Amino acid sequence: MKLCYEIFIYIAYVIIKYLPFLVGILLSVAFYTLAERKIMAAMQRRVGPNVVGFAGVLQPFSDGLKLLLKEFFQPRYAEKKIFWFGPFLMLVVSFIGWLVIPFSEYGPLLTFKLSLIFLYAVNSLSVYGIILSGWSSNSKYSFLGALRSAAQMLSYEVSLGFIFLLIGCAAGSYNLTDICYVQSETISFFFPLFPIFIVFYITVLAETNRIPFDLPEAEAELVAGYNTEYSSMGFTAFFLAEYSNMLLMSFLIVICFFKGWLGAFGVFSYFLKVLFFSISLIWVRATLPRYRYDQLMSLGWKTILPIVISYFTFFVCFLIFTDRAVFTDGSSALLRLPTRVALEDPILLHPYLDPRAK
Repeated sequence: MKLCYEIFIYIAYVIIKYLPFLVGILLSVAFYTLAERKIMAAMQRRVGPNVVGFAGVLQPFSDGLKLLLKEFFQPRYAEKKIFWFGPFLMLVVSFIGWLVIPFSEYGPLLTFKLSLIFLYAVNSLSVYGIILSGWSSNSKYSFLGALRSAAQMLSYEVSLGFIFLLIGCAAGSYNLTDICYVQSETISFFFPLFPIFIVFYITVLAETNRIPFDLPEAEAELVAGYNTEYSSMGFTAFFLAEYSNMLLMSFLIVICFFKGWLGAFGVFSYFLKVLFFSISLIWVRATLPRYRYDQLMSLGWKTILPIVISYFTFFVCFLIFTDRAVFTDGSSALLRLPTRVALEDPILLHPYLDPRAK
């Protein structure tokens, strides 16, 4: 009986702790979609949403209510359980990544040393949601979109993994908070890793399926890609996951290359930089045309990956031969990767789940 009571208390604790955080993410995504429509309208010299609420500010809530009230449609021969599990998986994965993002000096909701690798691993799981959704729809258009997405995301995730390794070697830690503090004590990684910053930004566009890399959703050829057969809340889940990932990657760019909240004006400059990169993703959409699929894959495997591996090799050799590879715990073992110290500080759990607290 006592165990059931403790589990109930812990569940209530988790809900109270994370619900405001989840609501904040959903509101940010909602107004980000409004900002995209407004900015795109201004760039294309047309009128954006301006009817619902003052200057259209309530348009996201109107769209959400409309999608909520739409019919739950699914193809007759679809794999029903997998069909609804796909968008749910994408939405959950997109929200889990936010748990390790530090917003200020107080740190993230989950603190452990491999937070950057954790974020990379969680972000990689989203491709399963896309594949399951495309396959379970029993539609050729959806399945082609899912295959495109799988090939594209896996191709660019290889480069993304090397970029994260490079950032970990530069900072001596895979903890996002430590990466910010190392930059505040030395120099922003934007300067020594400028080519990697450019490649990382391109990779973010490919990972989030944004123009010019939105081949999985190429509506001119595939109607809507992997989510062709989805409506109502299924489509909403894909929509929220995509824009949540865009905001998440904007935070990650600022953390890895621009000191996070440790800039000139603290948290204010942090969110200002995030706002800039969030708007830049919209700007790219309004400016560039879509790549052909062969160009997309050629860019990923023949251009971006060789650049990243070459720069990674050069940077690691530079650290070794200049005797500058000093890690955050004070050690000077040049070839020791930061992953070796991961087990010293596991995930900080609630006292009811942490065996060390008993």
